[in-house]
Amino acid sequence: MMYLAHTAHLQFLGLATGFLAWILTMSTAGLNEWRLWYVDDVSVINSGVAWVGIWRVCFYTHVLPQMEFCPRLSMSDSFLPVEIPVAQVLMALAMICGLAGNISGAVAMRMVYFTVVDRRNIRLVFILTGILYLFTGSCSLVPLVWNMNSVLINSTIDFPPEFHLPVAPVRQQVGTAIVVGIFASILMFISGLLFLSYKYARHTLRSVAPRSTSNPLRGPWTVTTMAQRSNGVNQSSDNPSFLSEEVS
Repeated sequence: MMYLAHTAHLQFLGLATGFLAWILTMSTAGLNEWRLWYVDDVSVINSGVAWVGIWRVCFYTHVLPQMEFCPRLSMSDSFLPVEIPVAQVLMALAMICGLAGNISGAVAMRMVYFTVVDRRNIRLVFILTGILYLFTGSCSLVPLVWNMNSVLINSTIDFPPEFHLPVAPVRQQVGTAIVVGIFASILMFISGLLFLSYKYARHTLRSVAPRSTSNPLRGPWTVTTMAQRSNGVNQSSDNPSFLSEEVS
C-alpha cells in the first residue's frame, strides 16, 4: 500500500485550524457582546452601555438587586427581531456541525497516518470533512453578518419594561462577539478548502503498489535457483578448473 503520511501536512494544519475555529465559534455563541447599546439615561444602567447578545441582555446597575442584570432572551419572545432567533438556531447548528467536522477530520488524518490496509473510503472522509467545515462557517457567518448590519443601521428592539432598556439606543457599536465569530468563520472556510484540495483523495485507492524485491536490511534479494531439469535429465556444465588441469 502506498505511503501517504507526507501528502497530508496541509490537511493536518486544516484540522488544527478547524478545531481552533470551533472553539472560537462556541465562544461567540456564548458571548453577550454582539451589540453594544449606549444610552443617555444612566439612572438604571449606571455604566451607560448594555450588551445585547443572542441569549441574554446584560448591563451593570446599582439600583436593581443584582449588580449585573442579565434577563434571558428566548426564541418565543415576540419583541425580538428575526435575526436574533435565527442566530440562536444557526449558531447551535454551527457548533454541532463543527464538532462533527473535527471528528471526521480526525478520522481522515488517522487513515492517512496510521492505516495501511483499508483506505478505500479516504476520499469520502476528506470530502465530508471539507463540506462540514464549509457548512459550519456558513451557519455562523450568516447570523453574524445579519446582526452586524442591524448594528450599522442602528435598528431598534422593543424591549418590555422589565428589561429596563430603551427602545432605541443613542448609538450602537459592533461587539467583540461578532468580530471573533467572523474570524472563526474565515478559519472554518480555510479548513474546509484545505480538506477539499487534498489531491490524493481524487484518485482511486484500489490499486496496490507492486511488491518490493529488496530487503530493507541487507539490500536487494538474490534469486537462487536449482539446476533446471529438462526432460528429466539434469543439465550441468564442466568446472573450468578441472579442464585447465587436464589440458596442462
